[in-house]
Amino acid sequence: MSVSAAWLAAAAAERMTSRSASASAAPAAPVLDPLVDDPLLVPDEEVREDLPWLVIVWDDPVNLMVYVVMVLRRVFGFGREKAERLMLQVHNEGRAIVSSEAREQAELHVGQLHAYGLLATMERQH
Repeated sequence: MSVSAAWLAAAAAERMTSRSASASAAPAAPVLDPLVDDPLLVPDEEVREDLPWLVIVWDDPVNLMVYVVMVLRRVFGFGREKAERLMLQVHNEGRAIVSSEAREQAELHVGQLHAYGLLATMERQH
């Protein structure tokens, strides 16, 4: 049983025992369901999930150009020419936008780029 499932089972059992014990006592405070009543889980109206996120690779003095090309090809599946063009843009301009995608996919790609030792960030496309 996962930790969250165990926690939910314990919370449900506690709720049942507190209801039966408090049936004759004064009314108990309302029990909040953490999966429904958590304010952090309520979607923020300002956050628009439908906007694409940009994955940006930044220049660094450590990684060789051929290595950056190899990483871009492995992570994004780019052809050699596109990976080389993006690598040269990173080298000459200091950064390159390598992808525009959904937030979860952008987070995954930034994590993969970090695992290869590249400097990468993501930002919301305006």
